[in-house]
Amino acid sequence: MILIAGLGNPEDKFKKTRHNLGFRAIDAFKEKNSFFDFKLSKKSNALVSEGFLDEEKIVLVKPQTFMNSSGQAISKLVSYYNIPLASLWIIHDDLDLPLGKIKIASDRGPAGHNGVKSIINELKTENFVRFRLGIASKLICNAEDFVLKKFRQEEEKIVKTVLVKTTQAIELALTEGIERAMNEYNK
Repeated sequence: MILIAGLGNPEDKFKKTRHNLGFRAIDAFKEKNSFFDFKLSKKSNALVSEGFLDEEKIVLVKPQTFMNSSGQAISKLVSYYNIPLASLWIIHDDLDLPLGKIKIASDRGPAGHNGVKSIINELKTENFVRFRLGIASKLICNAEDFVLKKFRQEEEKIVKTVLVKTTQAIELALTEGIERAMNEYNK
């Protein structure tokens, strides 16, 4: 079993912001692979969808805590499903990468991402897989404000492409392993 969590903020006003790219990636993967609709898990305060890919059970998660408290929901679900940490995959926006770039990493610090920091603090480890989705542009002046801004119209074309690419990267990682996906997408 693999638990794949996209990070974001739960309110509608954040729906198309840069910080919600993890949510959008999870939604794209769910739709392409015809997983069940998300249902709210009150115990974990997260939206959860389950499905199978090549006979592997996959649990998709969108924490309904705010970004900086994502670890609370993730740790409850890791415990509930008894997920080994190597089978925990987190998808999130990354200011250190240019818009459109994907990097897959594991055993890595938060690099200033408060959602990832929350997960590391709750789980007491960095030993999980991360799909880092670039959001950086030349317009960054204040990081905290920038991540809560919506993508510009011309950027949305790049976002649509990266959502397809992220779905493909997840599928490759599931079918051929994380190392293979890293070799393909970390270029």
